[in-house]
Order: sequence, then structure tokens, then C-alpha cells
Amino acid sequence: MAAITPEVAGTQEESLQKRKSPFVETVENLRRSWSGKIGFFLIVFHILLALLSPVIVDALPADPFTREAGRNAAPSLQYPFGGDEQGRDVFTRTLLGGRTLLLVTIFGTAIAMTWGSLVGILMGFLGGRIDDIVMRLIDAFLAIPWLLFLLLIVGIVGTDPWIQMLTLGFFYGIPAVRVSRAATLDYVTREFVLSARARGEKKRTVILRELLPNVTDILLVEGAMRWSWMMLAFISLSFLGFGVPPGGGRTDWGLMISLSRKIMALQPWATFGPIIFLSSLIIGINLFADALAKALGLDRSQGAPV
Repeated sequence: MAAITPEVAGTQEESLQKRKSPFVETVENLRRSWSGKIGFFLIVFHILLALLSPVIVDALPADPFTREAGRNAAPSLQYPFGGDEQGRDVFTRTLLGGRTLLLVTIFGTAIAMTWGSLVGILMGFLGGRIDDIVMRLIDAFLAIPWLLFLLLIVGIVGTDPWIQMLTLGFFYGIPAVRVSRAATLDYVTREFVLSARARGEKKRTVILRELLPNVTDILLVEGAMRWSWMMLAFISLSFLGFGVPPGGGRTDWGLMISLSRKIMALQPWATFGPIIFLSSLIIGINLFADALAKALGLDRSQGAPV
């Protein structure tokens, strides 16, 4: 039996790598990235915590909605994060504080990336006067201070999570239009797109089969970035009093920080929990987004292939 030379082995390994799907290669690249693994762990941790926190809180002796910890109480074994300004246990409230945040921002990001990406791809594909008109409208929206409009809409319509989800999904889909359009313009003149159009393929078919799969990498990274920014916007609304309304069995990290800000200099422990949990979640998303961009061969700062 003939021995396999190193040259042959190397050729077989290269052939095996060439047969790997892009998804498998991306997953393998993420597994080799420490930042990607840390970011993925933090994201999964917070999602699982949001799903299981009601069960965890029910198993703990402290109640997040009764004033049993003592007003501005110091941390103790029974109340690890102390009490807030109303005497409620900060630890159990912190465990529950990410549920609405994740619900609103996950679905809000999905809404933003769905409509923003489709409009951007369509404009990049069509071009012409309609593209100019739509992009001038996008430029006008981008020049508007978003937070003021968010406050205005939420203040008029209400602070229901579904309203916040749709509002954030609309505003954060606007930058996605520009990103997806720019990515589409890089492919719309490629041979495979021109060939599909020359064959008489329908516009919908060209967009869904030829363009969308090629810009998905950029849109995934863009979606991860939008997710973290949307979280900051949601927390800002909550901090200003336009987030989750107090009571009703719900709590929110931004509202917790806002209610404890007056005594933050003297008794900061009431804000430690929500700040640490929120920071770890956003750091995890950004670490994973950076690792994903590198795994896909994208430059996150430029949104283009490296």
C-alpha cells in the first residue's frame, strides 16, 4: 500500500476545506475566536436568564415587588444587592429586568432589518429616480434627532412594549436601508446578476435568489450592531420614564437606574446590579458581532469585505 506523502495529504485537506459550506466555515471560525465564544456565552446567558428568571425568583425567599428589604438597605446575604428607594429587593428585580428589554429589542431588530434590508436591496437593484427620491427621504430621516421623535411617539401613543417594538423597528431600519443598498450596488453589476436579468428572470427572483444571499453576511453583522444600539435606545427611554410602566409585575433596568440615581453617590449598590447586567449583555453582543464580522471576512468599521 502506497504511503501518503505530505503533499498529497495537504492537497486532500485543501479539497476537504473547499467542500465545506460557508455556514460550517463561519461556525468553525467563531469557535476559534475567544471573543466570539465569550460574546456568545453572555448572549445565551442573558436569554436563558430572561426565560427562566420567573422560576428562579419564585424559588428565592425575597419578593421583588414587596417592600421587605428596607428602604435603601445595604447589601446582605438575604438581599445581595440591597434594597431600592422603596425597600424592594434589587437582586430579584435585576433578574427580571432584562425580559422586556430582550423581547422588545430582539423583535424590534428583526423588524428593522427585515424592512430596511428589503427596501435597500430593492433601491439598489432598481436605481433611477425612485432610488434618488427614497434615499433623499432616508437622508432627511437620518438628520432628525431620533431620541426626540421616539419620546414624542411613545409619549403620545403609549409605552406598551409592542408600541416601543414597532417604533424602534421603524427608526432603526432607516440606517439598514443605506447599508443594504450600498452592499447591493456592489453586486448588481456582477455577471451572475446580469445573466439572470438577461434570461428574463423576474425582479423578485433576482432579488431573492441572486442579491439577498450575497449581502446576507453584511446584514447579519449590521443586525448585531443595531441590536446593541437599540438596547441603548430602549434603556434611554426607560431611564427618562418612557419605558416599562412601574408595577404590573414588571421591572426594567433603565427604570431601576433612574429611580436610584438621586442617591447613587451615597448608596450606589442599588444601581450596581442593573448596570452590570446591562453592560455585560451589550459587551457580549459587540464581542460576538466583531467575531462574526471577522469570521465572515468583513471589516466591521467599513461594512465591506476585507
